Amino acid sequence: MTEQLKKLTGKNKNDYEAIAKDLVNKPDVELFKELVGNDEYLFDFVKNNVAQRISDEINETNFRNLLEFLKYYSSSYEDVIVNSLVKYADEDLTDIMLEKFESGTVDEKTYAAKYFAYIQDPLALDCLKKYAYSDNEYLAHNCAATLGACNDRESYSKAIEKLSSNDDFEQLSAVKFLVSYGDKEAAVEIIQAMKNSAMAENIAGEIPYLVSIFELLDEHYIDGLVILNNIINGLGEIFPLSVVFDYELFDVFERLIHNFNDSKGAIVILNAKEKFDILTENDEYLFDEDKDTKNEVQDIKKLLKSVNKKDLEKYVNDELNENSPFVYTALEFATDIFAVKELLKSNNQTLILKTAEILKSLAALDETAKTVALLKVTDINIKAIIRAL
Repeated sequence: MTEQLKKLTGKNKNDYEAIAKDLVNKPDVELFKELVGNDEYLFDFVKNNVAQRISDEINETNFRNLLEFLKYYSSSYEDVIVNSLVKYADEDLTDIMLEKFESGTVDEKTYAAKYFAYIQDPLALDCLKKYAYSDNEYLAHNCAATLGACNDRESYSKAIEKLSSNDDFEQLSAVKFLVSYGDKEAAVEIIQAMKNSAMAENIAGEIPYLVSIFELLDEHYIDGLVILNNIINGLGEIFPLSVVFDYELFDVFERLIHNFNDSKGAIVILNAKEKFDILTENDEYLFDEDKDTKNEVQDIKKLLKSVNKKDLEKYVNDELNENSPFVYTALEFATDIFAVKELLKSNNQTLILKTAEILKSLAALDETAKTVALLKVTDINIKAIIRAL
């Protein structure tokens, strides 16, 4: 970190005001590049301070200097740059932003996509649609969000259609588009897509950015629990643990613990108890997380430990039903061998395989149980796995 960047991010008012003034008025593109390059090493409050310091120096005589910063994208400084450009926007500036959107770098396109959320020029629509499914998540998000701000229903309808795709990755990209687009009406169809997807955890992790888990539990209780259960399964594997803040998981679990009165809620809490035990007992999950995240994960574990595990386990058999969306989770905690064996008669071949594996772990997969399982299975790969158990 150069001396200039230390001063810009530091606490000495005389230092950071002078550096911020030079940054904007020169403009000092190299310093801004260094600032962006240090994004992951600076605390959020430091970046917020720097953004305000930059904002304080922008005026109607120097705002065009910000165009030089568009070569280096940062979500931390996106708002101050775009909002300042919008504040002083005129026809010439919009033409420049349109040209950058059409021919600029990915970073320039990302800023431009956000700019057109405020300056809704119809000439930008083609670019917004073109890059709405970009491999660059920031560009894709900004394009989809701007299309939402412009209420472009054509792109919305196309994304809804993509939810029915047989391609799991295309389906997930449609989910991300719809979440960024921001129309809560899409939630019902996204949830349906999640239920039929091999990437259910990935889709579940997107949904709370459109509709909070609290809203989901209020308006779609069982679906809300399914989403929460998928998120629990993905923690530390698919999602970084910092999402506990995004999803407000402490408050969600606190509410669920105090209000559940059914087997479905019990199974989700039971799953959460085990998951947070795993997360806190294995250094690989918490090693790279910041102090706040580590503390929050420990607090959630403490909250979940306040529930008696035996009080939850008595509900397990109620969800050992092939029609339950929690049957796979319930199987992980099942100890009643007779109840488990009943699932070998299921019409779901994947469930039969899971049941056989659980019976194996319980030392209860005898030849009779294998025979019952194999009579129902037609998939040669599943047959082979069951025979090998």
